[in-house]
Amino acid sequence: MAKRHQVVILGGGFGGLAAARALRKDPVDVTLIDRRNFHLFQPLLYQVATGSLSPANISAPLREILKKQKNARVLLGEACGIDLPGRRVLLKDGDVPYDTLIVATGARHSHFGHDDWGEFAPGLKTVEDATLMRRRIFLAFEAAERETDPEKERAWLTFAIVGAGPTGVELAGALSEIAHDTLKHDFRRIDPSQAWILLIEAADRVLPPYAPDLSASAQRTLERLNVIVRTGTTVTGVCEDSITVQAGSRTEVIPARTVLWAAGVRASSLGKVLAEATGCDIDRSGRPIVEPDLTLKGHPEISVIGDLGNFSHQSGRPLAGVAQVAIQQGRYAASAIQSRLRNPPLTAFPAFRYHDRGNMATIGRAAAVVELPWLRFSGLLAWLTWLFVHLLNIVAFQNRLLVLVQWAWSYVTFNRSARLITGENPFPLDL
Repeated sequence: MAKRHQVVILGGGFGGLAAARALRKDPVDVTLIDRRNFHLFQPLLYQVATGSLSPANISAPLREILKKQKNARVLLGEACGIDLPGRRVLLKDGDVPYDTLIVATGARHSHFGHDDWGEFAPGLKTVEDATLMRRRIFLAFEAAERETDPEKERAWLTFAIVGAGPTGVELAGALSEIAHDTLKHDFRRIDPSQAWILLIEAADRVLPPYAPDLSASAQRTLERLNVIVRTGTTVTGVCEDSITVQAGSRTEVIPARTVLWAAGVRASSLGKVLAEATGCDIDRSGRPIVEPDLTLKGHPEISVIGDLGNFSHQSGRPLAGVAQVAIQQGRYAASAIQSRLRNPPLTAFPAFRYHDRGNMATIGRAAAVVELPWLRFSGLLAWLTWLFVHLLNIVAFQNRLLVLVQWAWSYVTFNRSARLITGENPFPLDL
């Protein structure tokens, strides 16, 4: 009996999972390897960070997702190298052979070469990032309640969000709701609504990838929510109790005990591993430059998809690191495998082409912006569209139901039932 084609997929995010599921009817053996045992719906991580949802609401065990796919298995492990001649993925505790390798290990947040800022300005890419951010947000109000020095109290009640892309805008809107609604009657000494929420963006407008009219609409909504928007402003320093920014020639030190990072990403460590193993070029963010068919130059057996790869062949600019890019690339990589198995002599495959189905970001209650290829709109209808699309794309049905119930309850009561301070004992208040 002939040995079946071995497909190894590194990463159980949107791209890796899409590739695995697309191969469910093919005569291949799929091995999905991830260092976590769950798929994470990253677009809603900010809601974990702000107490609207619990991590389990936006996560689903990979084994549960693939349990009915007989040609797929899941391994819990972390890849640390590639043996090209032997066609093996090297794990920290073993190795797995492959005929075709799909690498979809995503990206991490980047502090633009200032890794020391990470201690004081956490990013938002993992469940741990979200629970740390949640801890810092709600501990800040607790610390302000106990503070007797007005200046120190003001620093505790100042929240600086760096980056006004979708994540930054969504965090700012959620923080405004926390300060003005959720915690309205919870404290006796401080008034949470006096919190300063700063949204800092180096570009000249919020949501830079979106159309200018949608950016303007988003900024007006943020300002109605009492968010202070600072565009054309770069961050030059972050420390425990302040953030330093520069606008033009003016430098300002802002006392702020809570800085949240929503700007910039860098490739996972597998980007460097692939570059060293294959000699492929990488960009400034550590992403391997892929060929038009998503493979690495000289290595048609290795595809790099999602946030990890730099695909610039369609427009001259890298595709955005969003879920719909990863999903389309995962399905494409699976189609390429299917084609080559059916037609072994055929090595060429039509180039990947991304079909942009639009972008959207929510700003607050009944406020969002939606940009489709043929239509742009904002407000309540955009918010309802955002809700529907995100619910539809959550992998597990039970999670869709849980999230819908949580959203409905939060909308009616203004409450955030998952605003838990977890981690080590918070006393003394040490963030």
